[in-house]
Amino acid sequence: MHWLLIGYMFLFIHRPFEVWPTLGDLHVERVYMCATLAVWALYPGKRWLSNPMHAAYVAFAAAVLVCWGLSPWMDRSEPIVEDYFKVVVFYVLLVTTVKDEQALKLVVAGFLAVMGVYLAHSFREYLAGRHTYRMGIARMIGVDKTLGDPNSFGASIVFALPFVVALWRSGLGGRWGRFALVGYTGLSGLCVLLTGSRSSLLGLLLWVALLVFRGRNRWAWMTAVAVGAPAVFLALPEDLQTRFETIIDPSVGPKEAQTSGEGRLRGLELGLKLWERYPFTGVGPGAWRPGTGSKIESHNLYGQLVGELGTLGLVSFLAILAGYWLNLRRIAAVRKQYPEWSDDLVFQVASAVGTGVFLLLFMGNFGHNLFRFSWLWYGGFLIIARYCIEARVRELEYLAPDDVWEDEDVEGPPEPDGWSQHPGHAPAGSAR
Repeated sequence: MHWLLIGYMFLFIHRPFEVWPTLGDLHVERVYMCATLAVWALYPGKRWLSNPMHAAYVAFAAAVLVCWGLSPWMDRSEPIVEDYFKVVVFYVLLVTTVKDEQALKLVVAGFLAVMGVYLAHSFREYLAGRHTYRMGIARMIGVDKTLGDPNSFGASIVFALPFVVALWRSGLGGRWGRFALVGYTGLSGLCVLLTGSRSSLLGLLLWVALLVFRGRNRWAWMTAVAVGAPAVFLALPEDLQTRFETIIDPSVGPKEAQTSGEGRLRGLELGLKLWERYPFTGVGPGAWRPGTGSKIESHNLYGQLVGELGTLGLVSFLAILAGYWLNLRRIAAVRKQYPEWSDDLVFQVASAVGTGVFLLLFMGNFGHNLFRFSWLWYGGFLIIARYCIEARVRELEYLAPDDVWEDEDVEGPPEPDGWSQHPGHAPAGSAR
């Protein structure tokens, strides 16, 4: 079942049916998902992982449906709604079938492997001459159409990078695994630069800054970045150098680059105006263009949120963020109690999810990522990580020498209701 999930990740991210039209005519993605659902229905290991974050996702999905049903442009919203609920279905499959550390390792490693194939294929096509010419420069694009735009493609790369750190610190794959992670990181950075996406570059720089300041050899990394960053910049073609210089000085680039930068703030302003006109449900998911009369999308998460989903969407989205925060806080409490577990993958995945959500919120100032799959997938990873950590703590409590079960009829420890209140007594050196 877990390999089927990874296979769907490949279909969803790489989208070969958009690369090769013949596969699109065969509706490969739909056939694959139907087969996966059939296997899931018969899968004996299903289990619903209890977590309050599920309620937040249900509330947001309900908000999407209500806002769609009340939208004056309901027909324009349908593709967005359909794609979003495909992600919801995958989320359900994920949190009901992945419930142990080995399965989580496989799925997270599979996610990065899929991203690696996607980047490698896109880079190969770029070398073969496939690109888009925009803002006065040739810009790399993804091989797919849905998220292949330079800005969306670059954002996908940045949002996946925190999981490189998770796999690295957990030591998954040994030396050869680390070689692969170094190669993946290098390819990611190169692709971001070739997209010419200023927002993706800012996201990449923020990720590097977080990595450096959280690292154990902070000063060595700061020195390496201070020396390496200028060298990388000077190695870029002149048109890309000029493109990225417009982040600091918009006047050095073409007029459309300056207009594009101002459009991010404009997206927030338009979103607030839509919220004022449609306070409860907004104009509907995906109805930004007809609702505003704009020729482009919002390019701003916060304007998109209140403009398309109104107060209903805002409250449910804040509930999702609260769910992330509560889960991360719980996991941080266990990490503090058991510092010897800090480098284990379940804790590193939680850290990666936290960093990924922070990047989503930061880059939301420059992009409309409200319906991006990352919000649901990363939430699923976090819920599974917390469940695995709780299972560890329960096991330690049961095996602790002073936890004696006096009733001979009791075969095992009772299942605690909610988060464990007693940290247990871990034997010395029992890191795993």
